[in-house]
Amino acid sequence: MVRQRALHKPLSLLLLTPLCLLHRRASGQPHLTRRAPDEEAAAIQGVRGGSVELACGSGPAPLVVFWSFTPLGSLIPRPVAVTNGAESKVEAGASTLGAVSLWNSSLVLQELREGARGHFLCQALHAAGGQLHTTYSYHTLAVLVPVSKPQVRLSDPSPVEGTSVVATCALREGTEPVTFAWRHQAPRGPEEDLVEVTGQLLQLDPVNRTHLGWYACSAHNAVNRLSSDGNFLDVVYGPDNPVITVEPLGLTEEGFWAGEGEEVTLSCRAASNPPCHYVWLRDHTQVQVGPAYTIATPSRAHTGLYTCLAHNSRLDTHSQTTVRLTIYYPPEGQPSCSVLPTLGAVTLVCAWPGGLPAARLRWEGPRGTGPAALSNVTWSRGTTQLPNGGVFTCAGEHPALALPALCRITLWEPLRSPTCWTTATVGDQFIMLSCEWPGGEPRAMLSWLDGQQQPLGTTSPSLAIHLLHTQDDLAGREFTCRGSHPLRVPDPHCRLLLEAPQVAVAKPQVSVLEGGEARLGCALLGGTPPVQLLWLGPRRQQVEAGPSGFMLHPEGAQLHLSIRDADPARHRGAYQCVARNALGNSSRSVLLEVLRYPAPPNVTISRLTYGRHRREVQLQWAVRGPGNLTGFLVQRRASVPSPGAGAWETAASDIEPESRGRRLGGLDPGVRYAFRVLALNHHTAGHPSEVKIPADPPFSAYPAVLGAAGTGVVVATVASLLVFQYAARHPGTVPCIEPPPATPGVEPVQEATDAPVNVTITVTATP
Repeated sequence: MVRQRALHKPLSLLLLTPLCLLHRRASGQPHLTRRAPDEEAAAIQGVRGGSVELACGSGPAPLVVFWSFTPLGSLIPRPVAVTNGAESKVEAGASTLGAVSLWNSSLVLQELREGARGHFLCQALHAAGGQLHTTYSYHTLAVLVPVSKPQVRLSDPSPVEGTSVVATCALREGTEPVTFAWRHQAPRGPEEDLVEVTGQLLQLDPVNRTHLGWYACSAHNAVNRLSSDGNFLDVVYGPDNPVITVEPLGLTEEGFWAGEGEEVTLSCRAASNPPCHYVWLRDHTQVQVGPAYTIATPSRAHTGLYTCLAHNSRLDTHSQTTVRLTIYYPPEGQPSCSVLPTLGAVTLVCAWPGGLPAARLRWEGPRGTGPAALSNVTWSRGTTQLPNGGVFTCAGEHPALALPALCRITLWEPLRSPTCWTTATVGDQFIMLSCEWPGGEPRAMLSWLDGQQQPLGTTSPSLAIHLLHTQDDLAGREFTCRGSHPLRVPDPHCRLLLEAPQVAVAKPQVSVLEGGEARLGCALLGGTPPVQLLWLGPRRQQVEAGPSGFMLHPEGAQLHLSIRDADPARHRGAYQCVARNALGNSSRSVLLEVLRYPAPPNVTISRLTYGRHRREVQLQWAVRGPGNLTGFLVQRRASVPSPGAGAWETAASDIEPESRGRRLGGLDPGVRYAFRVLALNHHTAGHPSEVKIPADPPFSAYPAVLGAAGTGVVVATVASLLVFQYAARHPGTVPCIEPPPATPGVEPVQEATDAPVNVTITVTATP
């Protein structure tokens, strides 16, 4: 009864029950008993904004569960929530702990707040053995706060080199203990960890230029880790003593030198922050403001002392450096290498005049070093000591040059042999003999010789040209071009034989059917100088490719003429292939005949009958007489002319020339048609056949006779089978005649036979 009354108490009264359970009653029945509370509380950690679940013991479900909370530093418990299993209530003031709810007997805190730090007590009322018992569960909740994003704060963002700077990693909140780490990144360097610093403060004393850059810190506790954004520490320093460089670089005992006429740049750099300002002085006179001073075209007048002044405007400090620049000038250009052919030898020449001082030249070859001299040096070598492809180098050295100036020459003989050809000038007034033997070092020498090996003109390198008047009798004369080179033995040569052109045609007469393509061939048999090939038409006009059907096909020494869509009226006649050069001309004729196509043969219709239901016809025809044939065309129309049916329409086309019949469908049974057949060739159609109207097919009894005969054969076969079956089953009823035994000399005696047995067989044929 006690339990029943407890279960039916209002929830507001149940809130008071656990408080009463804390004090034993002196008397009364039944009395409430309690178990001793645990001495130690369960320690639980939660994160602000997160959730925790506090369990209220274990075992069977209690009758009533009451949760209370005691903040840190307080001794007064506060009610949080109560439940009897069917109903639950959360105290309104419990919202300071977070979002409070009950899950069975467990207390669930979501969106945890810092105010939830403290002690939680769960009092549970159980019924066992007719008595009420209380159990207690103690929980100590620690609410951890994540660290906020740290910030790097500098005591001086722009300190002067040598002073002291303190960097602080500032945090707004975060549960202790908090560990710090520092990182540094120079403007042009990688990021590095400052492992030796683990505290919240970074002491830079004294600060120097290596400390310049971005500083960032990270903070982490048991909940999370966050890193700050970088904060730039701008260390002010300088300027150091300037460093002067010269481009291009040239060093002397007194300073720098540069080549005359070549652009030279003097650059000044001094370590400073902020960047310093530069001023250039030449012999105590200002010439430039800025870190670089460029002399576009230096001359010997630019030799002197150059001073670079550096100024830091932030610190108002100065520094300077002075150097001497001397202008040298080498010989102009580059060394020049050449080779001169001589009898049985070659002479290598290297020259590079001028310069201050004069350049020193030295020859080097594949078999060692040659002579050396100032400004000009020569080296003679016999042809037997010269390998084909040998490289000879002349090196020129000068103080104004960082590296020697080189020129190279490779001795090699020209490839192959001289090549000869002839051309005619405009109007064929002159014939030009040309001979070429390119390449080689030294270059090959060429000369023209007549038939008696007498020289014509002078000797020239690589290319030799000689002019001849066409008025002279040149046909049949031979000319020789001779070449010479120190690396080629014996001397090579080429020859030219001048001759008038000769032509030949493939066929003197060509025939082609009308509309076909004719091909006239012409070949050049010889001729020097070069020959012009052309075709003349039947009217002696030059044939050119165009819309008239002519096509020219040049193939080397041949010129073919194609005539498409041959027409007797335009293309028939004699054509001439003409070859011309400065020494004469030659021609050959070709007669072109354009033949007309023969007419197709005549066609007659041999059979034209309707098929089933008059929707198709069977057409057969015959060909009479010779003629060119490529196919047939079948036409039809209504047999009774009418305004809508008088025109012939195609019933079948693309019929092979071997065909002599065709089945035509798609007819209208209500229309009576007329048909005709035409023979076709490549260009024309023959005369139409006679016009015929399809006839109905004649009646034929042959199928009926065959059907009756077939039925009779089947009936007879079945009857025979039945007779044999009956005889096999009743052997005594079937007469059997056995021949008597044969006795020599005795005539055979005919014995009486049994009476015949009548067997009636009825066969019923079901259609």
